[in-house]
Amino acid sequence: MNRILLGKEGEARARKYLQKKGYTIVTQNYRCRFGEIDLIVEKEQALIFIEVRYRHSTDYGLPQETVIKRKQARIKKAATLYLLGQNLWDKVDCHFDIISIYQAQGQEKIEHIRDAF
Repeated sequence: MNRILLGKEGEARARKYLQKKGYTIVTQNYRCRFGEIDLIVEKEQALIFIEVRYRHSTDYGLPQETVIKRKQARIKKAATLYLLGQNLWDKVDCHFDIISIYQAQGQEKIEHIRDAF
């Protein structure tokens, strides 16, 4: 499976997981000049920007370990443009989460890391 299809599969699993937990999907794959935000969701009057990482194994580490400082900075810049474009800059609480999906002991594991950065 190529990286694009793998990413889409991971995002679909993350959406399903979040919806079961009571989150409302606001938008997905928001793109701007700084990059992409995989999911933007809402829960309890907060806007959450989510980076999804999906791996078939942890042979090279956990998926969330790949969200390095440079990636975090790009997501924060993209979130700033989104908030400004939607006129939400000073009107909503927001934070950044990571959804990590991987195989462990033959089972799929989903970790939701709140306020990851």
